[in-house]
Amino acid sequence: MPHIQPQATAHGSALPRGAVPGAAALVCFSLLAVTTARFMHWQATPLPAASPVTVLHLSFRDRPNGAVEVLDAEHENALVHVIPPGTNGFARGVLRGLARERRAEGVGAAPPFTLTRWSDGRLTLEDPQTRRQLSLEVFGPANSQPFADLFRGSTP
Repeated sequence: MPHIQPQATAHGSALPRGAVPGAAALVCFSLLAVTTARFMHWQATPLPAASPVTVLHLSFRDRPNGAVEVLDAEHENALVHVIPPGTNGFARGVLRGLARERRAEGVGAAPPFTLTRWSDGRLTLEDPQTRRQLSLEVFGPANSQPFADLFRGSTP
């Protein structure tokens, strides 16, 4: 079996002359730029500040049949919506996660959550008790829609 030697350039290397020093210079320049930006407190152009368009203070209560009641805490716990049993898996998962955090921190279920529609189109669900805030739109329109629908069912 013949032995195949790798082709070498006239300089005895498979890499072009200057490739390694050029790569090293690029890495050094990148590190220097990042370090300078950090020390100078340079930031990307900030997004315009969004303001809340609509804010709901909601409580969620499980029914024995598996449905979830959505209650408006600012209007004497008026019923806003009922999530039917076996539907809206994403919304149920979000609520279970927030409830788990509350239990871990020793917070009861009574304090309401804050659902906010922002002027830039974002939709957030916040637990003021644990300071946990979820940007719901990042999970896609199909997942955030059940929360957006709560604004239509709320008491004015």
